[in-house]
Amino acid sequence: MNEDIQFILDSAKESMDAAIKHLEKQFLNIRAGKATPAMLGSVMVDYYGSQTPLSQVANVNTPDGRTITVQPWEKNMLQEIERGIMYANLGFNPMNNGDTIIINVPPLTEERRLNLAKQAKAEAEDAKISIRTARKDANDDIKKADVSEDLEKNAESDIQKLTDKYVVKIDSLFDFKEKEIMTV
Repeated sequence: MNEDIQFILDSAKESMDAAIKHLEKQFLNIRAGKATPAMLGSVMVDYYGSQTPLSQVANVNTPDGRTITVQPWEKNMLQEIERGIMYANLGFNPMNNGDTIIINVPPLTEERRLNLAKQAKAEAEDAKISIRTARKDANDDIKKADVSEDLEKNAESDIQKLTDKYVVKIDSLFDFKEKEIMTV
């Protein structure tokens, strides 16, 4: 196989891998019933004037399936952490006991579960769009490459197989996440 074609195939695979990684990261932010530290992954805290991820200013733990505790490394950060959780608009009501922040994670309502499943579906669709964009870019690059028609057709076929494989992977990730969300 031509080196140019191999490079194009490799870079398409890299783009598709990045789309899957992004989807997995997005799915971590979609809550599915039980409490996890990842639920606070998007929380930013004003740490002496700069926006800092919560995980860099405090320990985040889940002592049980319905509670998240946030133990700041500096006590004077309690108010800022509480404010950051509120600004993140995650639907949580943090309670400050003077040492730690405790968040009780309410059970999901049926309506909320359906909304979260819809959100997960939208994320999966975005990932599929990224995969198709990577396929289109690769096919455009193949057409620009100075190779024989047979090699071009084979490369386009390989790109399509790769695309199909990644779309199936996205579907299975979504099915798993949807089942996780909808399980009471």
